[in-house]
Amino acid sequence: MENYRRAKTQIEVSVGESVRIIRELQEFSQNELARRTGIPQSTISAIENNRIQLGVERAKVLARALQCHPAVLVFPGWEIRQTTAA
Repeated sequence: MENYRRAKTQIEVSVGESVRIIRELQEFSQNELARRTGIPQSTISAIENNRIQLGVERAKVLARALQCHPAVLVFPGWEIRQTTAA
């Protein structure tokens, strides 16, 4: 087994897909999320389909409603790598 490396599963997720995934995990419809945030449902749809950019202020509002950190929505592919101090 020492000749093998463990496979690393990684998928690319867009900002819009991250919003949709987290919304669905919370079991919110787009209409429910719109009601909770004051962001029109059509705008939420456009964000989820990557037709418009999320933006910092919308990210904060959506994150509050979805109970997550805004960075989770804005940087879905961010990977934290541990480095050793020199």
